[in-house]
Amino acid sequence: MKLLFDENVSPKLPRMLADEYPGSVHVREVGLRGAADRQIWDYSRVEGLAIVSKDSDFRQRSFVEGFPPKVIWLDVGNAGTRAIADLLRRQRHRVEEFEIQDETSFLILSIDEGTV
Repeated sequence: MKLLFDENVSPKLPRMLADEYPGSVHVREVGLRGAADRQIWDYSRVEGLAIVSKDSDFRQRSFVEGFPPKVIWLDVGNAGTRAIADLLRRQRHRVEEFEIQDETSFLILSIDEGTV
């Protein structure tokens, strides 16, 4: 699954996770720094990327509009970049299952779940 990392997470994540999630990008890399959520949503849908965010606005949009794009919501509080990267590595199997599910538009990844 290719991911589009929202502005509220580190732009280092695509590089840190290149082996696990090849082709992933940060909004800054694609000219969407400071863009409205609608622009990010539309870009992600057109490019076939799942949005990864800590922003509850994407969670709400996912409930209202469905998918594409799919949304991975990070329930990580103030966790650092390394902790978020580790979570996405540990939960890769869940992300891969999420990608192929035809009826699911939203996935929550939590630091608490990631440590189990």
